[in-house]
Amino acid sequence: MKNFYDYQTPFCKIYIEAEGGYITRISFFEIIGKRCETPVIKDAFRQLEEYFCGRRKVFDLPLKLDGTPFQKSVWKALTKIPYGKTASYLDIAESIGNKNACRAVGMANNRNKIAIVIPCHRVIGKNGSLTGYAGGLDVKERLLELEKWFLSNYD
Repeated sequence: MKNFYDYQTPFCKIYIEAEGGYITRISFFEIIGKRCETPVIKDAFRQLEEYFCGRRKVFDLPLKLDGTPFQKSVWKALTKIPYGKTASYLDIAESIGNKNACRAVGMANNRNKIAIVIPCHRVIGKNGSLTGYAGGLDVKERLLELEKWFLSNYD
């Protein structure tokens, strides 16, 4: 059975969903299910709080990803974008060995159900422009600014 719990962050409300000890979704949108704060959900929020305070750059959570092999390869590549840095859709496509897959990378990015932890907010257009983000471009911009600020002030 899937459980979820919602939390207020400095940027917006976050919904965290878990099933069988695994995080299955971190979303900016309300999740339907049983509202129950499980240990893995509490840990996910603790790690998100550390991220928002600049104390966490890499997440260590048990994730259950539901996607195609291609999508999973894209999501794995996203986790390799360093904190405070960005990559283009082309960069991700090249990193998975398919430079012609920019649009498919964008679609996989769009289907990422684990916001922030799988950092699709770090993917930008080839020309450096901010592109779509489920939480809204304002949240994407604030997340990128937060990471750059902590890097420049504490590293």
